[in-house]
Amino acid sequence: MAVLGTRALNRALLARQLLLAPADVMPVQLVEHLVGLQAQHPTAPYLGIWSRIPGVTTGAISALIADRSLVRIAAMRSTVHLFSTADARWIRPVVQAAVAKGLTPGSGYGRMLTGLDREEVAAVAASYLQEPRSTAALGEHLCAVFPERDRDALMILARCLLPLVQVPPKGLWGMSGGTVLTTLQAFVGPDPADDRGPGDLVRRYLAAFGPATVRDVQHWSGLTRLGPVVAGIRDELVAFTGEDGRELFDLPDAPRPDPAVPPPVRLLAEWDNILLGHADRSRILPPEYKDRVFSQNGIVRGAVLVDGMVAGAWKLRTGGPRATVELQPFTRFRKADLRAAEQLAADALRFGAPEAAHEISVLEP
Repeated sequence: MAVLGTRALNRALLARQLLLAPADVMPVQLVEHLVGLQAQHPTAPYLGIWSRIPGVTTGAISALIADRSLVRIAAMRSTVHLFSTADARWIRPVVQAAVAKGLTPGSGYGRMLTGLDREEVAAVAASYLQEPRSTAALGEHLCAVFPERDRDALMILARCLLPLVQVPPKGLWGMSGGTVLTTLQAFVGPDPADDRGPGDLVRRYLAAFGPATVRDVQHWSGLTRLGPVVAGIRDELVAFTGEDGRELFDLPDAPRPDPAVPPPVRLLAEWDNILLGHADRSRILPPEYKDRVFSQNGIVRGAVLVDGMVAGAWKLRTGGPRATVELQPFTRFRKADLRAAEQLAADALRFGAPEAAHEISVLEP
């Protein structure tokens, strides 16, 4: 079995994530290829798309959310993702077990829900959310029907058992306001028949993140016990060995570029897929930089890639007359790499705040 080193895995990942060369795709196609973009912070998926599609605008992406081509919904790892409507319909049920982990009997919310008919709560919430409602209104309604129960626990139960969409203007660039929810079916219409399941999710994952271990797929999806699922489609896959001896699976025709291919400098969005797709992130994130990118309060910073690996962080700030980008190299960059990062920062400012005054600052390593 062929051995794939870190550099080979890195180049394969960059190619799958459309970061090795400019992507000739439309935003919806990109979001589908990446199997969604993590989106609990509204601006993150915009920058994730921008980093992969040259010339895309915030207005073009917002229009796709406004016209319901793209939707924001809790999915993998029970976190909010931006999906195409077509993908949200089938992926959300497949990852239901991952979304519902917060309801396990031993969890805090699980204990608060002891003895409650959970399906009854879900049915009450689904009926109420046939029209878009604020989270506050939903909480008040559930408490009125189930007065002896904790409001937050009832809200979490509804979120975990129902496919709830965050309705625009939430998620539109430059817009603010509270979260308004409705069910996916109420928002985009009844689900067409679709028999796709975990095996299809694994295939889609490998197209965007492979080669990968079963543990990687589980880490990304939040699902467990995927070994039998991978075994069930093994005849469709090819296998490799990582430097650590673990078995890696992949699609036969997926790109695996020459490890010597030089990648361009890239700026990654906060919570970018590429940093969240594997249990072992060493193919993209040097271990010594993990704590500088992943904070203790759950923030995943925007990262700077140099030679395909995380080598710094960056932050775009907009919303006033002046927009800024702060670049923070973790080690001293070569002049050409720093110049490339500054050019990307200038492009990010034009993307995120075209009418504002622009400023770029570079911190010392």
